[in-house]
Amino acid sequence: MLSVVVAAAVAGALGVFLLLKLKLPNLWYDAVLALRVASFSLKLLRGYFTGRVATVLDRLEQQSKSDPDKILLLYEGRTFTYREVDRRSNRIAQVCAQPWAGLRAGDTVALLMGNEPDFVCVWFGLCKLGCVAAFLNTTLHARSLLHCLDNSGAKTLIVGADLIDAVKDVLANIKEKNISVWVMAKSCVYQGVDTLADKVEKAPESPVPATWQSTVHLNSAFLYLFTSGTTGLPKAAIVTCQQILKASVALGTFGVTKDDIIYMPLPLYHAAASLLGVCGCIELGATCVLKKKFSATQFWNDCKKYNVTVFMYIGELCRYLCNQPKSEGEKNHQVRMAVGNGIRSDIWKEFLMRFGNIKICEFYGATEGNVFFMNHTGKVGAVGRSTFLHKVLLSYKLVKFDVLNEKPIRNEQGRCEIVKKGEAGLLISSVTKWNPFSGYVGNKKFSEQKLLRDVFKKGDVYFNSGDLLSEREDGYIYFCDRIGDTFRWKGENVATTEVAEIIGLLDMVEEANVYGVPITGYEGRIGMAVIILKPDQVFDGKKIYNHVVKHLPSYAYPRFLRIQKTMDITGTFKRKKFKLVEEGFNPKIISEPLYFLDTIEKSYIAMTEQIYNQILSFKIKL
Repeated sequence: MLSVVVAAAVAGALGVFLLLKLKLPNLWYDAVLALRVASFSLKLLRGYFTGRVATVLDRLEQQSKSDPDKILLLYEGRTFTYREVDRRSNRIAQVCAQPWAGLRAGDTVALLMGNEPDFVCVWFGLCKLGCVAAFLNTTLHARSLLHCLDNSGAKTLIVGADLIDAVKDVLANIKEKNISVWVMAKSCVYQGVDTLADKVEKAPESPVPATWQSTVHLNSAFLYLFTSGTTGLPKAAIVTCQQILKASVALGTFGVTKDDIIYMPLPLYHAAASLLGVCGCIELGATCVLKKKFSATQFWNDCKKYNVTVFMYIGELCRYLCNQPKSEGEKNHQVRMAVGNGIRSDIWKEFLMRFGNIKICEFYGATEGNVFFMNHTGKVGAVGRSTFLHKVLLSYKLVKFDVLNEKPIRNEQGRCEIVKKGEAGLLISSVTKWNPFSGYVGNKKFSEQKLLRDVFKKGDVYFNSGDLLSEREDGYIYFCDRIGDTFRWKGENVATTEVAEIIGLLDMVEEANVYGVPITGYEGRIGMAVIILKPDQVFDGKKIYNHVVKHLPSYAYPRFLRIQKTMDITGTFKRKKFKLVEEGFNPKIISEPLYFLDTIEKSYIAMTEQIYNQILSFKIKL
């Protein structure tokens, strides 16, 4: 009798399991995610009620004590343990604390360094002193670099030894702003630049007093990351301690463990690399393989050499790998997971077919945003999946959007309306005490522009992501498009107004309208500009080329120029772009003068049907 009861119970349990598996195929994933989020939420609550937040610095110190010889960073064949990174950051903090340095808690220090271990050590050393680090894009040129220094309010600029030549032309301008310049080297040929590496070697490695740290609550500023936002020059987004904590648990939520070796080919000035990657490794106690610069030809060899199990990516990175010539043994590696964002569905499928059973963990999030999605099941094409946790913890909505006028559609009552399942809508997220929007450094105007008020009822406030997404019936969320005056190319945000201002500095140019156009087979949109020449001025392709290359990072170059006599504008004096984007750079459609940026000729040359066809057939690489 007992055996019959047991058999019936087992059969019943199995039947329930199969039914749940059929009706709720992602139940296990959701349950594990819920447990991990609950654990993190308890940590946040503990910090809120005790007033003492456990930062990434505390976690680094814990790891350096519990497992001091565990490798944190692998860089060009050299190893750096948790203890070594912690002690070197102590040395840097000790140097920066000296009276001659002129730094104290609360000061901002701009960091212009490439991917190297000292990027991490300098960052943490500054944090231990209580300073806020502002990460600068290493491709910035003169005008943009000076703007970022002004925008962040930096008192000091620390430059990597390999990047000091990049700032030589603006050193005088930086000095005029009373900004100290330090180089992470033992000597420097430029006057007025202090060396740091020699002083660090002589400094004590003892910890600086914990009281020096300025981070005391969840909303304390921990870091500034520059983002193009939706308009204008780059803006310094405030990254709080709470955001750092959220980002640092992302890898663990995807299933990465302390035993994993994580390959990092992304630039550390990006949130994905520094926050999810480095902070995520420290949270777990894992190892990070730091790559100076991404190389498609060296990628898989590096993965095999360092026994990599997880790598961080942006969509373009995966496309570059798929474009490499096929070779034997492409699946002969230990990589089991990839974490990142921006990969197209076709590239996703091709990547898996070519390189093996690698779980692609796509996510969605903005540096300054307060909403984050995770595709923790590996569903092809999705940037995330909405669960009950999102509805409880992150009150997001997808609302109807007027693409032509670039604003949310409001009904007769002045309220926004939610789109139907499967329809593209503007992603907005409720701003609350537990889900704040920290905004930009010293710029209330731009911070306010990212907010929508009285959305569904009077007094409510939502963060405007600037992105169009769709949500299917199964809860999976898909990225559709980016709106406003920003487009994405080569994994970077390009602010059209910044590029237009640069072009407008040319004597021959009366006005410029910049936008991004899609190209089949490429991720994101490539830069294009409509130009109106001043009266009696002649187009000079070489002069424009030299100007663009000097003042803009490569990803922001307008690769195509279209010359018009007048600029089409809306009734509110905004430049029209919709039709321009539709027409693209097709010389069969466009009768006006059209030019292409030729890196071989070092000039903008006349766009021909032959060049157009070579671009579409990938004979000309962009």
